[in-house]
Amino acid sequence: SLDFWRLLYALLKQIHGGKWSESDAIDNQIRFVKSALWYHGYGRPELYRLPSDGSAGSRELLLAFSWLLHRFSLLERLLARNRVKTGDETSVCTCEDDLPKSQKGTTEIAPEYGLEDRVDVRYLQWLNGRLRFQWRSLHAQHQEQCKLLHKIHLFTSGSHMDQILGHFSVTETDLVRQPENYKQLLQLLESETMQLEAFLEWKQLEPVYWQWMETVLDNMAEEGNMCKSQDAHVEKSGLPKATSRCPWADSLTGQIDRLSRDLMTLRDQLHELVTRRKAAWCEKVKTREEELQKEWFSATARKAQESIELKLLDLAHLCAPGKKKMHGSCRLVFRSKQPASKTGFGRSVSKEPASTVSATEVIRELQMREASLEKELKQLQEECRQRLDEIAEGLDGVICISP
Repeated sequence: SLDFWRLLYALLKQIHGGKWSESDAIDNQIRFVKSALWYHGYGRPELYRLPSDGSAGSRELLLAFSWLLHRFSLLERLLARNRVKTGDETSVCTCEDDLPKSQKGTTEIAPEYGLEDRVDVRYLQWLNGRLRFQWRSLHAQHQEQCKLLHKIHLFTSGSHMDQILGHFSVTETDLVRQPENYKQLLQLLESETMQLEAFLEWKQLEPVYWQWMETVLDNMAEEGNMCKSQDAHVEKSGLPKATSRCPWADSLTGQIDRLSRDLMTLRDQLHELVTRRKAAWCEKVKTREEELQKEWFSATARKAQESIELKLLDLAHLCAPGKKKMHGSCRLVFRSKQPASKTGFGRSVSKEPASTVSATEVIRELQMREASLEKELKQLQEECRQRLDEIAEGLDGVICISP
């Protein structure tokens, strides 16, 4: 089980882009694995009950590892992350960032090391400010990187043998300046080739692995049923054993029977009382609903109309003809505004592949998404403000001033 914990720790650390080493304490590794699995929506509570010393739970870890393989595409993500990048790439995503179904409702199985029940609001404000500052710093660094890439692409324009690219990437420029680094790049490419060959071998043997996992799940289900039947047998056989050993058990059993009959009578009376009260309340609620329907019909219709307009805007945006959602990494290729004949070496770089995505198209897509999110944000803020006003009206002796 310790080796399995370390394996999951190393794999999940690579996916999340964190630094890791084998010298990390085992309790810290286990804590990180549990947090990462909970974040990705793994909902088996038996895993989170495993001890923090890693002394047990090899089969639970096997199930978690198999879940990552099937649901999370673990190997594919590792290959994509560890891929040797010879060109200048950037990530482009215009998809909807909705919460996956697997992550909904997972807060009920939060690990024991989660946040406390009550958190100071000032601490959350400090975290929000720190996040904003780091986001601005990251944005500034990204802008500086784009400027440097633009200089490299501009100065090396027309030097590449590939007519579609027409310029060198950062890696290729570094190899031109320092040719002795090609040995290191060659080793990385050979390592990636070995990983791809191992992945192809795994894809051939993958059906055997999943057949084995089916037997593991069947065995766990049988053991769970056996444990439940044993517990039920112990509960059923506990009372007769006590009766046979205790001389005063007969009188105690008679008292229990009388109490049971009294409780049954009280239950019938309470059921009848609840039925009458429920019928009365249903009648009152029906009357109140009719009154509220007359009072709030116009306000509800207005809110529904705004919501429908927002959904129609998103639907029109999604169903636009000839428009595909962009997701994944794209190679950055410089496109000069000058004619293709002026790019150097007499080669034309105006020819573009079929799957080309222009920066202006991505910017336009993101701007439309930004406008839709801003509209939705204003609507939510207005609903929150109205709700706060309703709450403030019910407070006696309190004056609330809007910011």
